[in-house]
Amino acid sequence: MTASRISRREFLKRASALSFTGTAAPFALNLASIGAASAQMAGGYRAVVCLFLFGGNDHTNTIVPYDQTEYDEYFNSRPDIALMRNALSATATAPVASQGGQSFAFHPALTSLNALYDNGNLAVMANVGPLIQPTTMAQYQNRSVPLPPKLFSHNDQQSVWQANTAVGEGARRGWGGRMGDMLASQNGLPIFTAVSAAGNTVFLSGENVLQYQMSTSGAISIRGISGSLYGSSSASSRYQQLIRRNSPHLFEDELGNVTARSIDSNALLSSSLPPASQFMTPIPSGNRLASQLNIVARMIFARGSLGTNRQVFFVSLGGFDNHDFLLDRHGNLMQTLDQAVAAFYAWLGEMSMESNVTLFTASDFGRTLTSNGDGSDHGWGRITSRWETRYEVAISMAHFLKLPSIPPEDVRQGNLLPSTSVDQYAATFARWLGVSDSSMPAVLPNIVNFSQRYVDFLL
Repeated sequence: MTASRISRREFLKRASALSFTGTAAPFALNLASIGAASAQMAGGYRAVVCLFLFGGNDHTNTIVPYDQTEYDEYFNSRPDIALMRNALSATATAPVASQGGQSFAFHPALTSLNALYDNGNLAVMANVGPLIQPTTMAQYQNRSVPLPPKLFSHNDQQSVWQANTAVGEGARRGWGGRMGDMLASQNGLPIFTAVSAAGNTVFLSGENVLQYQMSTSGAISIRGISGSLYGSSSASSRYQQLIRRNSPHLFEDELGNVTARSIDSNALLSSSLPPASQFMTPIPSGNRLASQLNIVARMIFARGSLGTNRQVFFVSLGGFDNHDFLLDRHGNLMQTLDQAVAAFYAWLGEMSMESNVTLFTASDFGRTLTSNGDGSDHGWGRITSRWETRYEVAISMAHFLKLPSIPPEDVRQGNLLPSTSVDQYAATFARWLGVSDSSMPAVLPNIVNFSQRYVDFLL
């Protein structure tokens, strides 16, 4: 093994486990009450929000080793796309005891997230990714255990992360929807259990729960059933009567029932949602992710009118497939992310709901530590972080940057073999929402392959 290879392995072991938005890295706001208190009978309102970063976030430039020796290893591994150390001083962390006293820095654009971290409301976890079962480097190389399908493929890995099954693209059920299946009975109107503000997503598709899609403006109405149709209000009324009428034909009758349910739920949501001006904190201008999170916050505000106690939301931000122009493009995305999550946290605070909502990130996969010249390429394992919207768990949670129990293995080009599975990461959120231990395999089928079902530092 060459000296440079040894150096890179050591760097992976010590530092890359701390970058958090690729497959080597999802985030999460509010993991505070996850743990023993998260039993099935947990009362009150709770929600999780999946923020999916489409394209595969470059986690290595999201959190960067700051101590000089580790920074030099980082820089030497990707000199063309490394962030300059003098630009990281404002977002550098204090020494982290669990990491041997090392310091790290958030991307310079993540000033608000850095503040959340410093205040005990954000944590970082290393190297989460899709696994069928615990997998060693030798098992991966020998293909002696089942592996997730079509690794390094965007469409397939997006589907694997969201569905968490052995099927790649084409999966029909997601673990968010399967959580909804378990919890929908706690809602007066189950239709508002699984809600997307970012279009259709397999993540929210359950066996019984149907995902409810909203625009950033609110409910999506059916054209022609309100106001006037062809200039006639009576035509609009007649059209709605036709939609709602019973039919002797089974499929036609069911279509009418589904459409009528949509009309009624849209009308209820439209009358219940407060305006964006409900919040003192404005929506960051031109920020598409913030607009999605704002409609989620407004729906949480309307939880009483909607009769919801458990909800699963989906929002997204695209543009992370940066094989080229990574420094500029990734910086812009980090700024969008930072502004949006900071605003969402503020809206939760205005509602005193920081303890009740957990936001986490996911992405296609992590990206290579090494540079291709102007960007980074597809990876596998990703560092994960979670935003804690719960002040009570400020303790050492935010200052706990946890290395994997097994040191990260370099599959190729500084590309991590996951040491924690999506199943374990997801099971922790599901348990906090109230899914019982006995029901967990129905939500996450692979969880039975892992002796430790939950992420320990979230418990």
